[in-house]
Amino acid sequence: MGGSEREARCVITNLEFSHDWRAEVLTAPSLIAPARQFTYPRQVAGEEDALARGALQVLVHPAGAGKAGGDFLATCALGFSDPTMPTGIFACPNPRELCAVAGGYAYVLDTAAPERSTHIPLKPVAEVLVLAECGLLVFAGFHAIVAWGREGLAWQTARLSWEGIRITGVRADESGTSALHGFGWNMLTDKEVEFAVDLRTGAHTGGGFGPPHSPAKA
Repeated sequence: MGGSEREARCVITNLEFSHDWRAEVLTAPSLIAPARQFTYPRQVAGEEDALARGALQVLVHPAGAGKAGGDFLATCALGFSDPTMPTGIFACPNPRELCAVAGGYAYVLDTAAPERSTHIPLKPVAEVLVLAECGLLVFAGFHAIVAWGREGLAWQTARLSWEGIRITGVRADESGTSALHGFGWNMLTDKEVEFAVDLRTGAHTGGGFGPPHSPAKA
C-alpha cells in the first residue's frame, strides 16, 4: 500500500472484549520480522491477486507466546482499495481470537494457532459493531449481517436489502429480547424499509428485500 493511501485510510482499534493477546498495526515494515508469518486469505480461489490491492500488517503477541510459538506477523489482504471501507483490529468474544478487518475483508484469527482463520463471508464488510453486552461481534454487509460469538459463527441473516444496509441501533422489545434495528433498500419501491434482527438467532422481520408490506416490529 502506498504512503498516501495508508494516510487516507482510518485504522480502527476496538478492544472492548477481554483478550489474551497484544497487537500492533504496522505503518512500515518491521525492521526485525518475526519467524512466523501468515498471509490471509489463505489459498482462497479467486483471491490469488488480493495482495496487489495492498494489505494490513499486524504484529501479534499471543498470550504465553514462548509456549505457543512466539509472536507472528499477520498480513491481511485488502478487500477493496476504497479508503471508506473499514480497516482495523477488534477483540472478539473469544479472548484467544483477533479480528483483523482490511478494506472491507474481515478475518478472525486464532492467535494461539494462526494457521486457523475464518474469512467472514461478506464482501465487503461495510460496518463492524461490538455488542459486548450480547457477546457478539457483528458485521454488516451490503445485503446481509453476520454475527460472531464466543464459539464462532453465531448466525447469518437472510438477505435484508437489494443494496445497502443502514444500522440505527439495538433496542429491546416488551419481552426484553434485544434486536438490531436498521433499514434496507427495496428496489421495487425505491424506499428504505425498516428491519429488526433477533440478536439471539439472526431471524428478522421487515427489510427491503421482501414484500414492501412487511414492517419490522418495534
